[in-house]
Amino acid sequence: MSALVHRTTKDKIENVFIGSLLGLVGFSALFPLIYVVIISITPLSELARNGGFSVFPQEITFKAYEAVFKSPLIPKALRITVIVTVVGTFANLLFTALLAYPLSKKSLPFRSSILLFLLFTLVFNGGLIPTYLVVHATGLVNTLGALFIPTLISTFYLLIMKTFFENLPEELMEAARMDGYGEFRLLFSVVLPLSAPIIATMGLFYGVAHWNEFFAGIIYINNPDLLPLQVVLRNMLSGASMNSELQTLNPQLVAQLPGESFKMALVVVSTLPIMLIYPFLQKYMAQGMLLGAIKG
Repeated sequence: MSALVHRTTKDKIENVFIGSLLGLVGFSALFPLIYVVIISITPLSELARNGGFSVFPQEITFKAYEAVFKSPLIPKALRITVIVTVVGTFANLLFTALLAYPLSKKSLPFRSSILLFLLFTLVFNGGLIPTYLVVHATGLVNTLGALFIPTLISTFYLLIMKTFFENLPEELMEAARMDGYGEFRLLFSVVLPLSAPIIATMGLFYGVAHWNEFFAGIIYINNPDLLPLQVVLRNMLSGASMNSELQTLNPQLVAQLPGESFKMALVVVSTLPIMLIYPFLQKYMAQGMLLGAIKG
């Protein structure tokens, strides 16, 4: 009995220790985000009084967010990024599925050669200059298509989706074919509805990549009206266009606006949409990655 009591007490101590450790790790991961939000709503006077640091602001102001959405650049860049994210993610999922489905069939002619070619692209790529020349030759420079068409299909995500399709019951496919379903109808009416976990997972990965698109915006876009959100934020956060941008705002508003709060508000605006969408797709992520990566 004493050994059992001793073991129970030891288990409780271990659970408390593990819980405290995990809580500390979780807090250390969340605190930077919480701090960014706090600074974005803290008045200049309070930041100055506390040496630029504030955790529990005594007063809250949304002047930084007012300045962000009154600027001529942020709403335009946000609209561009939303369009690219929605259209690009849809195109990514469509073309990835159209290629993954036939590759999931062992009867496909030259299947092994195609897979070998695709695997080769995971190790080697054409490089920056050849890629730019191809994009330029196809007329995509200074178009929104340059932000998603060159990366239309990710080989890594393609292989995961292919493996997921291979795990679907073949009996169901045969039954659909006996009912007169062609391959396209079979894909869109049977395969994709059964593939919600992998579609949601790949959609989240593609969508986050488009939302955070920065490199393609710098390389392929020269028109200021087509710059994505991340490029505009980088220019503003680095101070390259901060002064000219603030001059377009209400002078009285700018005079009351702390620079750090403005920068933190930009960070919040750029990350909030993904943070709002992620919880709804999180339940599909582990299931989709597990089923897509391991063939049962």
